[in-house]
Amino acid sequence: MSSLNQARFSKIAIALLIGVFVLLGSPGGALAQDPLDTPRASGQVGERFDGFAQVRSGGGDIQALVDRINGERRKVYQDLAAKEGTNADAVGRVFARRLLDKAPAGTWFLDESGNWRQK
Repeated sequence: MSSLNQARFSKIAIALLIGVFVLLGSPGGALAQDPLDTPRASGQVGERFDGFAQVRSGGGDIQALVDRINGERRKVYQDLAAKEGTNADAVGRVFARRLLDKAPAGTWFLDESGNWRQK
Protein backbone atom coordinates (compact mmCIF):
# COMPACT_ATOMS: atom_id res chain seq x y z
CA MET A 1 0.00 0.00 0.00
CA SER A 2 1.42 3.38 -0.94
CA SER A 3 2.02 6.04 1.68
CA LEU A 4 -0.77 8.10 0.11
CA ASN A 5 -3.25 5.24 0.56
CA GLN A 6 -2.03 4.64 4.11
CA ALA A 7 -2.59 8.31 4.95
CA ARG A 8 -6.08 8.15 3.44
CA PHE A 9 -6.89 4.97 5.40
CA SER A 10 -5.58 6.60 8.59
CA LYS A 11 -7.98 9.49 8.05
CA ILE A 12 -10.77 7.02 7.40
CA ALA A 13 -9.90 5.09 10.56
CA ILE A 14 -9.99 8.22 12.70
CA ALA A 15 -13.29 9.32 11.21
CA LEU A 16 -14.65 5.80 11.62
CA LEU A 17 -13.73 5.64 15.28
CA ILE A 18 -15.38 9.00 15.85
CA GLY A 19 -18.47 7.71 14.06
CA VAL A 20 -18.56 4.57 16.19
CA PHE A 21 -18.21 6.62 19.36
CA VAL A 22 -21.06 8.85 18.21
CA LEU A 23 -23.22 5.76 17.64
CA LEU A 24 -22.42 4.54 21.15
CA GLY A 25 -22.89 7.89 22.82
CA SER A 26 -25.67 8.36 25.32
CA PRO A 27 -28.21 11.21 25.03
CA GLY A 28 -26.38 13.07 27.76
CA GLY A 29 -23.21 13.15 25.68
CA ALA A 30 -21.17 10.72 27.79
CA LEU A 31 -19.94 7.67 25.94
CA ALA A 32 -21.70 4.45 26.78
CA GLN A 33 -19.98 1.12 27.21
CA ASP A 34 -19.77 -0.83 23.95
CA PRO A 35 -22.76 -3.22 24.07
CA LEU A 36 -20.56 -6.01 22.67
CA ASP A 37 -17.98 -5.80 25.49
CA THR A 38 -19.61 -8.46 27.67
CA PRO A 39 -20.41 -11.00 24.93
CA ARG A 40 -16.93 -10.44 23.45
CA ALA A 41 -15.28 -11.02 26.83
CA SER A 42 -17.21 -14.27 27.29
CA GLY A 43 -16.28 -15.48 23.80
CA GLN A 44 -19.89 -15.49 22.59
CA VAL A 45 -19.07 -12.82 20.01
CA GLY A 46 -15.96 -12.32 17.92
CA GLU A 47 -14.82 -9.74 15.43
CA ARG A 48 -14.29 -10.46 11.75
CA PHE A 49 -11.55 -9.33 9.36
CA ASP A 50 -14.12 -7.16 7.53
CA GLY A 51 -15.11 -4.99 10.50
CA PHE A 52 -18.28 -6.81 11.46
CA ALA A 53 -19.06 -8.82 14.58
CA GLN A 54 -20.15 -12.46 14.50
CA VAL A 55 -21.84 -14.71 17.04
CA ARG A 56 -19.56 -17.59 18.01
CA SER A 57 -21.94 -19.31 20.45
CA GLY A 58 -25.43 -18.75 21.70
CA GLY A 59 -28.06 -16.98 19.70
CA GLY A 60 -31.38 -15.26 20.28
CA ASP A 61 -30.71 -11.98 22.07
CA ILE A 62 -26.99 -12.11 21.26
CA GLN A 63 -27.71 -12.56 17.53
CA ALA A 64 -30.19 -9.68 17.61
CA LEU A 65 -27.58 -7.47 19.30
CA VAL A 66 -24.90 -8.40 16.76
CA ASP A 67 -27.33 -7.77 13.88
CA ARG A 68 -28.14 -4.31 15.28
CA ILE A 69 -24.47 -3.39 15.82
CA ASN A 70 -23.51 -4.66 12.36
CA GLY A 71 -26.30 -2.58 10.83
CA GLU A 72 -24.97 0.51 12.59
CA ARG A 73 -21.41 -0.29 11.50
CA ARG A 74 -22.52 -0.86 7.90
CA LYS A 75 -24.14 2.58 7.82
CA VAL A 76 -21.02 4.25 9.26
CA TYR A 77 -18.76 2.41 6.80
CA GLN A 78 -20.96 3.42 3.86
CA ASP A 79 -21.15 7.05 4.97
CA LEU A 80 -17.39 7.30 5.47
CA ALA A 81 -16.68 5.54 2.19
CA ALA A 82 -18.88 8.01 0.33
CA LYS A 83 -17.10 10.96 1.99
CA GLU A 84 -13.63 9.56 1.31
CA GLY A 85 -14.24 8.31 -2.22
CA THR A 86 -13.53 4.69 -1.35
CA ASN A 87 -15.71 1.64 -0.70
CA ALA A 88 -17.34 0.43 2.50
CA ASP A 89 -15.36 -2.82 2.42
CA ALA A 90 -12.07 -0.90 2.67
CA VAL A 91 -13.39 1.16 5.57
CA GLY A 92 -14.55 -1.99 7.40
CA ARG A 93 -11.16 -3.61 6.99
CA VAL A 94 -9.41 -0.54 8.43
CA PHE A 95 -11.77 -0.62 11.39
CA ALA A 96 -11.09 -4.34 11.88
CA ARG A 97 -7.33 -3.74 12.03
CA ARG A 98 -7.75 -0.91 14.53
CA LEU A 99 -10.10 -3.05 16.60
CA LEU A 100 -7.60 -5.90 16.66
CA ASP A 101 -4.86 -3.51 17.79
CA LYS A 102 -6.99 -2.08 20.61
CA ALA A 103 -8.83 -5.23 21.73
CA PRO A 104 -7.96 -6.80 25.07
CA ALA A 105 -6.27 -10.20 25.29
CA GLY A 106 -8.75 -13.02 24.88
CA THR A 107 -10.81 -11.33 22.14
CA TRP A 108 -11.69 -13.68 19.27
CA PHE A 109 -11.05 -12.69 15.64
CA LEU A 110 -12.13 -14.46 12.47
CA ASP A 111 -9.47 -14.19 9.76
CA GLU A 112 -10.10 -14.17 6.01
CA SER A 113 -9.47 -17.91 5.74
CA GLY A 114 -12.30 -18.62 8.18
CA ASN A 115 -10.16 -19.46 11.23
CA TRP A 116 -10.94 -18.12 14.67
CA ARG A 117 -7.92 -16.84 16.57
CA GLN A 118 -7.76 -15.48 20.06
CA LYS A 119 -5.69 -12.40 20.76
